[in-house]
Amino acid sequence: MSLVPEQWEFLKDFAKLIIKAEELGFTVSGGELYRTIEQQNIYVKDGRSTTYRSKHLRRLAIDLYFFIREKNGKLKLTWDKNILQPLGDFWESLSPKNSWGGNWNSFKDVPHFERRA
Repeated sequence: MSLVPEQWEFLKDFAKLIIKAEELGFTVSGGELYRTIEQQNIYVKDGRSTTYRSKHLRRLAIDLYFFIREKNGKLKLTWDKNILQPLGDFWESLSPKNSWGGNWNSFKDVPHFERRA
């Protein structure tokens, strides 16, 4: 079965998330969308991932980096879950299939947004 319909829905929600981030005053930088199995093996070995079933392998996850403009005009990367919570909540409100890594119980992955197929 083709993943294209799920990937399409994921990308449409992703576009909405980027617009919402801008509305909330964030500047966004893209991270990893697609990951090869070879790269996933490296991440598991290095401890940066705990699974061989990453949604990145199926193009159903993306890592995003959110920046806040400081008073001096410089952009500052934020990993603060509390600051990013409105975006995570918005992402999850778009579809019951959407999950934000900042809301996970065990391993917190704040930059991670995914869709369960």
